[in-house]
Amino acid sequence: MKRAVLRIIGIAALLAVSASSPAGGRSREGTVLPVEDLAMLAKKVETIAAERGAKVFLVARVGRPQRELPEGVEYTHVSFGVYSSITLDDGRRIPGYSIYNLYQDDDLPQRSHLQVDFPIDFLAGAHVAKAGVLIPTPDLQQRLLDVIASDTWQQVHNPNYSAFSNPYNDKFQNCTEFVLDVINAAIYETTDMEQLKANARAHFTAQTIRINPFKLFFASLFMPDIRTSDHQGPIRTVTFQTLADYLVQNGLAAEVMTVEL
Repeated sequence: MKRAVLRIIGIAALLAVSASSPAGGRSREGTVLPVEDLAMLAKKVETIAAERGAKVFLVARVGRPQRELPEGVEYTHVSFGVYSSITLDDGRRIPGYSIYNLYQDDDLPQRSHLQVDFPIDFLAGAHVAKAGVLIPTPDLQQRLLDVIASDTWQQVHNPNYSAFSNPYNDKFQNCTEFVLDVINAAIYETTDMEQLKANARAHFTAQTIRINPFKLFFASLFMPDIRTSDHQGPIRTVTFQTLADYLVQNGLAAEVMTVEL
């Protein structure tokens, strides 16, 4: 019986669709790819964004082996890349991209915090040498830049974390839902969470996650970051693909692409 329960927990953990907190600049998901590959992929993502003049873009990584991801889920973690002035260890400031993240806390995985790091840090947990990149339209980029540079960035953060958070209410939040909330705060120019969730229900289509209910139930007993009390019926959450669909359908995405080595 104990072995069966552990197997259920392990399966559910692999199905989680958002990222863990970084330790020493790297995700708890662990560095899987060679550092050289991570550096090349990070540079390629930055180069593509810079060539398109992106002030803000969305970037996604594959933080689990793809064969273990739920149907319809290609990436596990989504964040914002923001063009800014970066301070080096020697004090020099150079232009480049910083990654604006929501991560789980190390000691309390059911809680999250906001953190800024760099593309190579963000990609450190990748299991596959590829990244999803979405370039918003110039107008949305400017709106997002204004939000990220203001208190709005913190105001739409809900630290109550669930790997399968429901984007249609504000009980929990994960990294992908946070990205959606920031985008909608930029679009609708509000931090009123009730209004943001009403807009999400009206205009955003979440990804249905197909998981055996028995496995999900046992996982929720042992894993504090797997909570489903915010759902009534099927488990639905935000993914990189549903974010891309949302922006493309509303004419707010200039380009969506897969970046590979």
